[in-house]
Amino acid sequence: MKKLINKIAREDCFSFLDRLPGDFIDLAIIDPPYNMGKGDWDSFRTDNDFFRFTEQWIDGFLPKMKPTGSFYIFNNPYNSARILQMLVERGAVFRNWITWHKKDGISASRKRYVNNQETILFFTRGKEHYFDPDAVREPYQSTDRIKHAAKKGILKNGKRWYPNPKGRLCADVWEFSSHRHKTKINGKIVKPKHPTPKPEDMISRMVLASSKEKEIVLDMFSGTGTTALVCKKTGRNFVGFEKNPDYYTHLQRRLSHAHR
Repeated sequence: MKKLINKIAREDCFSFLDRLPGDFIDLAIIDPPYNMGKGDWDSFRTDNDFFRFTEQWIDGFLPKMKPTGSFYIFNNPYNSARILQMLVERGAVFRNWITWHKKDGISASRKRYVNNQETILFFTRGKEHYFDPDAVREPYQSTDRIKHAAKKGILKNGKRWYPNPKGRLCADVWEFSSHRHKTKINGKIVKPKHPTPKPEDMISRMVLASSKEKEIVLDMFSGTGTTALVCKKTGRNFVGFEKNPDYYTHLQRRLSHAHR
């Protein structure tokens, strides 16, 4: 399997997964189609067709996960509710329903609340898994109170609590600006190479929390290769696939310029 390591294949999802051995992957980050018409790859004739396709790739990747493996799946809340049930039925262990607050609401709907989030499902293959909470701590919000607590502590339940110098534990609501807002030029949004790229700092959080150096990360539906890029920068190994020739060319260019 060495020929697959640290490479993204230009290949169909199912043929690629068929080539992977079982119990092989430590972490999978999966950004699949949402059936929202972002392109031919994201358009299905019916909802039934979409969910049938989704079940097929779930059945394809789950046996490739190590018993201690973890995985994250992006989608919208409606699809995620269905996907969660599929995973539970297959014995995967639910860990978190993560809400990604994109700070990017642009649809001015008059009949419902403005969409300003996506869902990330965090599951593990079994009950035992690796997770490093200290690697993904966040800054405390109450800076003045924390500054005081660092000197004298805060009395809690008869004990003095002192803030962790690395910050607070990461919660299940994540605030990351969307990629299109991170890559403005002169204050103007530039059309990305891919319609739905994920922010690199958000992918880094998943990789750092749920994998160790030199472990193998599966970058399913690679798109512009952000997960593979993060792996290269953080000392993880990766495998993945992307069928679209334009996205594939772009991700190869990104990876060729990436260094740890």
